[in-house]
Amino acid sequence: MKHYGLIGFPLSHSFSKKYFTEKFTKENITDAEYDLYPIEHIKDLQDLLDAHPDLCGLNVTVPHKINVIKYLDWVEHDARNAGAVNCIRIHKESPVLAAFSGEVGVGGHDFRLEGFNTDLYGFEMSLRPLLNGRYYEALILGDGGAAKAVKCVLENLEINYKIVTRSPHADNLLFKDLKPHHVAQRKLIINTTPLGTAPKIDECPPIPYAAITGDHILYDLVYNPEKTLFLQKGEERGAVIKNGYEMLLLQAEKSWEIWTSQEKHP
Repeated sequence: MKHYGLIGFPLSHSFSKKYFTEKFTKENITDAEYDLYPIEHIKDLQDLLDAHPDLCGLNVTVPHKINVIKYLDWVEHDARNAGAVNCIRIHKESPVLAAFSGEVGVGGHDFRLEGFNTDLYGFEMSLRPLLNGRYYEALILGDGGAAKAVKCVLENLEINYKIVTRSPHADNLLFKDLKPHHVAQRKLIINTTPLGTAPKIDECPPIPYAAITGDHILYDLVYNPEKTLFLQKGEERGAVIKNGYEMLLLQAEKSWEIWTSQEKHP
C-alpha cells in the first residue's frame, strides 16, 4: 500500500484528505491511502518519515510551507523562487546507489525529498482563462505565505503588481492609504488574505470597492464560502469574479501527477 498525506498544524479540516479519498474510490485506486499528519514543528518531519516508511508523497500546509525547504534534498526552480513548498515527493533509492552517486539525502536517509509548489500551477491555470489575452496590472491583497505563489505566477506572466498590507513593509501600499485611483489603475485584484473565510463571512479586505468596474477581475484564494463578501462586492460592480476552488483542484491533481511520476531530478 502506498501512503500519501498532509502535514501542517493544526489540521482540523482538510480539503486534501476528502479530495484524494474520493479520487481513489472513483478511479478504483486500491493501493493508495491519504491521511493527515499534524506536526506542530517541522523538525519532527524526520520522525514522521521514520514512523511511516511507506510514505510516497506529502502535501504541506501552514505553517510549514517555508521552513520545510531546508529539510529537502532538491527543490524545483519555481518553488525555490516562490520561497515555499506545498508538495513533497519521497523518492526511494538504494542506499548503495545513493552512496555511489553522492546523493544521500540531507538527513542521511536512503530516500530523497523533492520539493514542488503546485499552488503555482493551480493559480496560473485557473487565472489564465480570465485574462483572455489582455494585459492587466494587479493588486495583491496581503503578503503572507499564500501570496508567494501568486507573486511568482504574476512575475512569470510579466504582470506588474503592487502589494497591499496592513503593516509597512518594503514598498508595499498600506490598506489605509489605498485610494480609488489605485484600484482604477490595477484591474486585477487578488485576495490572498483569509478575510471572509467561513464562519467570518461578513469580513472583507478594506479597499475602495466603488472604484471597481466591469473591466476588473477579482480573484479570491478563499473558497469557503463559494462567494465571499469581497467577491460579492466585485460582482455588484460588474467585475469578473472567481474563488480559489478550481486552484485547489488543479494543485491537488498536479501533486498526484508529481507523486506518480518516476522521473528523478538531479
